[in-house]
Amino acid sequence: MQTTFGQMAIEKQKLLQIVLDKTVDGKKVFGASFALKKDNLTWQGSSGNLSIDQPYFIASTTKLFTTAIILKLRAEGKLSVDDKINNYIDKPIVAELHIYKGKEYSQELTIKHLLSHTSGLPDYFQGKGTNGKSLENEITEGKDQFWTFEQAIERTKKMAPLFAPGAKGKANYSDANFQLLGKIIENITHKSYAENCREFIIQPLGLAKTYLYQDPTDNTPKTLYYKSNELNIPKAMTSFGADGGIVSTSTDMLIFIEAFFTGKLFPSSYIEELQEWNKIFFPMRSGIGIHLFKLPWIFNPTGAVPYFIGHSGLSGALAYYSPKENIFIAGTVNQVANPDISFKTMIKLTQQLMKK
Repeated sequence: MQTTFGQMAIEKQKLLQIVLDKTVDGKKVFGASFALKKDNLTWQGSSGNLSIDQPYFIASTTKLFTTAIILKLRAEGKLSVDDKINNYIDKPIVAELHIYKGKEYSQELTIKHLLSHTSGLPDYFQGKGTNGKSLENEITEGKDQFWTFEQAIERTKKMAPLFAPGAKGKANYSDANFQLLGKIIENITHKSYAENCREFIIQPLGLAKTYLYQDPTDNTPKTLYYKSNELNIPKAMTSFGADGGIVSTSTDMLIFIEAFFTGKLFPSSYIEELQEWNKIFFPMRSGIGIHLFKLPWIFNPTGAVPYFIGHSGLSGALAYYSPKENIFIAGTVNQVANPDISFKTMIKLTQQLMKK
């Protein structure tokens, strides 16, 4: 294999492209876009109704942006991850946020609890509301809707926490955690989350097609799919913010994920500290602001598939890094009903890339 994209073996490019072409089946996946980098070699490809430069919703992969900004503020001495969140958020918002088994833990919540999903807070998005349905259920059924930060927190307060903050070995994925982190960022900087993304990440890295989705009339991002139907939910996508509102491209996300793990956004010495793993959903583990994707031995007996650290989103988007193989990879299959397909695609692309 040659060491630059321009010299890269034609055969290798073809094999990577075949992976994407096979992923797009016109039933579950209608478009795929991926970019990857190993050492000095970079490849970008797309198939179906996505092009390489087509912006798409990265959904919860946005949480890496939020994590990066929090860690940048830490580096600047503006916060510690062990700080209580009530130092930065108005008391009425924090009050009665976390009451577990009759005891209130709201004042004990820390920034680290939020980043690592060890707060015990329920998920305002995937948790069931008073009507017995989750926001996710409503939205995938076509009921697009707006919500504010305050409404997300009020919804969270009406749901029961799962455990006390920092309970040993426990984690529960909650979008409420990152809604709160977004508010902490805004309150510390006195700037909007969108401005923080631009100032700390987008402009320094030159991400030309990356931005926070805020205008429901904006048709730039590719429409999501849910099963075989387009899922047009612009109101919801403007409501996510710090937990899932970024629009980007695979090319931009490749630049971002490399910057995240190589010290361009915050000190690289922090990366080791982020790797405190708790089970969250198979085969994923939650660290502090990042996730670990590691196939268990039964599915990976030869160890041929390396582990990855990064994040993914319900939209079928992901951005990950393999420390063992020095591979950065970002992309999407743009399918809400089957986001696991993006991981299978990542594995197949990695296997082709590593073949001699």
